[in-house]
Amino acid sequence: MPVNYYIFLSLALFCIGIVGVLTRRNAIIIFMCIELMLNAVNLMLVAFSKMHHLKNAAINASAGSEGQVFVFFIMVVAAAEVSVGLAIIVMMYRNIHSVDINFLNRLKH
Repeated sequence: MPVNYYIFLSLALFCIGIVGVLTRRNAIIIFMCIELMLNAVNLMLVAFSKMHHLKNAAINASAGSEGQVFVFFIMVVAAAEVSVGLAIIVMMYRNIHSVDINFLNRLKH
């Protein structure tokens, strides 16, 4: 399968994530869209790693593993982001009984 298909799929997923973050008001959906964008980046990294591996397979036997290492670190950061973000959302729901991000303006006063 050509790398172009992966690039187009990753671009579509990333654009869907951006539209979701910019248009939605629910904090949980915003976090889901952020995760969708991170997964699009992961797909792009693996696709480019595969493309790089196909070019350098004869030269270096370990070529192509760099993308997978970056994907692992992105997943670790995403898991930490989700745990902290969901804790904030739970505390927000306990205080104002809503997960609408427009209510966060009330915390200023």
